[in-house]
Amino acid sequence: MGWENSNIQPKPGPSFFQVRDTDGPVEMVSGPPPYYSANQQLPARGNMAYAQAEPWWNPRSWRKRTWAIVAAAVAVIIIIVVVVPVEVVKANRYPDYSKLNYSLSDQYNGTTFFDKFDYFTGYDPAEGFVHYVPKEQATSLNLTYASADSAVLKVDTSVGPESNPDASTGRFSVRVTSKTQYDSGLFIFDVKHTPFGCGTWPALWLVDPNNWPDNGEIDVMEAVNKAADGNQMTLHTTDDCEMKVKRKMTGSSLTTNCYNATDDNAGCGVKSAVDTYGSTYNDAQGGIMAMEWRDEGIRVWQFGRDGIPTDITAKNPDPSSWGTASADFPNTDCDISSHFKNQSIIINIDLCGQYAGGVYAQSGCPSNCSDYVANNPTAFTDAFWEFGAFDVYKAS
Repeated sequence: MGWENSNIQPKPGPSFFQVRDTDGPVEMVSGPPPYYSANQQLPARGNMAYAQAEPWWNPRSWRKRTWAIVAAAVAVIIIIVVVVPVEVVKANRYPDYSKLNYSLSDQYNGTTFFDKFDYFTGYDPAEGFVHYVPKEQATSLNLTYASADSAVLKVDTSVGPESNPDASTGRFSVRVTSKTQYDSGLFIFDVKHTPFGCGTWPALWLVDPNNWPDNGEIDVMEAVNKAADGNQMTLHTTDDCEMKVKRKMTGSSLTTNCYNATDDNAGCGVKSAVDTYGSTYNDAQGGIMAMEWRDEGIRVWQFGRDGIPTDITAKNPDPSSWGTASADFPNTDCDISSHFKNQSIIINIDLCGQYAGGVYAQSGCPSNCSDYVANNPTAFTDAFWEFGAFDVYKAS
């Protein structure tokens, strides 16, 4: 700071003064303080001069914290540019269900409908409160019979608590298994009536009876007790078969892991609308269940009696023209050809057991499952299947 622009002037001081040192007096000359101009630049003092700061964009001036921030930003950019598109592609994977030409290979119809099935007898693998009877007994009890246009399989309604023998160890019912086994195909099931009622566990399904779960299981129609919430379609497999992938279907996914050792063997189920099973379905005279099983996946359609595609009735079915399936099980994360093979068609009506018995208390049904089944024969008047015909097509 200088004095040139100030009204304050320096005061004169002594021209000299003396101090005494041990070696004698020393004369010190003094005077007014030196004058500095505000515009005068002081010379740099050797290595004490300050260098100009580096620009922010010069990496040589960055500290460790800056480097860390830059590295994190680069990592985020890589994820956005590389990983996100890969995940988007993965999430949108879907098999090519291109049109296949099908020709009729097998039929189950008319009075010989049950001739193509074996009758299962013995202990119920699903722990049901049931006695599955052989063909002769089923015929004598009128539990299976067939005419020119329908086939019926039902639960016994004759044995009551006063009968001898009674049903205290289980009620009579039927389970039949097709003699022919399949490795793929298009299956058309004409279903006129579905069984329902407290204690019942009916199913229309495919499985290899001698190699479960190794060769898989396909449940086309299944319900329990009052069957008030619609049809359920499910796959059961060994490990490495999941459905947490893109699917095209009108039904609602219940579970996505098909592995039988998860969720108490719940499988990967799909539930359809309330009117697809039970009393509402039966009142509408049933309809058609169509199941396409191919390497690309397994799909199930359900058509009401008034909405059956004309190509089905003409026996020239074309699934590519049927629109969105009720249930879709694509091969995206499940090798269909290795998980499903040697499948027989099975029709049965189990009673209580692992499924119906397990949810009996929540179904609004009286008493407990086994007591109800044993003591109320007339409660099973609606517990019967009625079919028109089964047509099986192979891709040609």
